Amino acid sequence: MYYDGYYYAQTPMQQYPYQPMLPQQQMFPQQQMLPQHPMLPNFPWNWQRPEESSSMRDYGRHPYVVNLQNATIRNNAFRRAIWTGKHLQTTLMNIRVGEDIGMERHPATDQFIYIEEGQGYVRLGDRRDYSEVERVVNPGDAIFVPAGKWHNVINIGQRPLKLFSIYAPPVHPFGTVEERKK
Repeated sequence: MYYDGYYYAQTPMQQYPYQPMLPQQQMFPQQQMLPQHPMLPNFPWNWQRPEESSSMRDYGRHPYVVNLQNATIRNNAFRRAIWTGKHLQTTLMNIRVGEDIGMERHPATDQFIYIEEGQGYVRLGDRRDYSEVERVVNPGDAIFVPAGKWHNVINIGQRPLKLFSIYAPPVHPFGTVEERKK
C-alpha cells in the first residue's frame, strides 16, 4: 500500500486498486435493467416522451420535462413557445440560412439564448444603430441579453441555425408558433 497524501477509509475493493474489473454476465441481456428506488413510482419506462410525439405545443404552467437539445433540433418553425409560465418562457427557434431574428429589445425582460446547431453572428448594444458586442457564435455558445439591450442573431452558416431562448418574464403570448419570420 502507498500513501498519496490523502486519508480515506478503504473498502475491500479499494485495497487492491489494480484488480481488473470483469464484466458481470447478464442472464437476460435483451432486458434493460432500470434502477429501483423506494421514492420512484412504478413508472412505465417505455413511455413516449412529449418531444418525441408528433406535435410540439406550449406546456406552460404545467410541470414539464423535455430533452431541450432534441426538441430544439427537431423544431422547424421560426419561433415556437414550448413553455410559458408566469415568470419564465422558453422558445425554440429555427433561423434559415441568411435570415436573422431582427434587431429587437425587450425593455423589462432578460433573455438567455443558447446555440444548438449552425453558426450565427450576434450583435448587442444600447442603441439600435451601434453594437457594443459583435461576435460569431457556434454550437454550445450562450448569449446573455440584459433587459433593454438591442440585439440580433444572424444566421451566417450554410444550414439552419437552431437555438432556444429563455425569457424572464415572458415576452410572447402563450402557445406562440410562427412558422416563418414575419
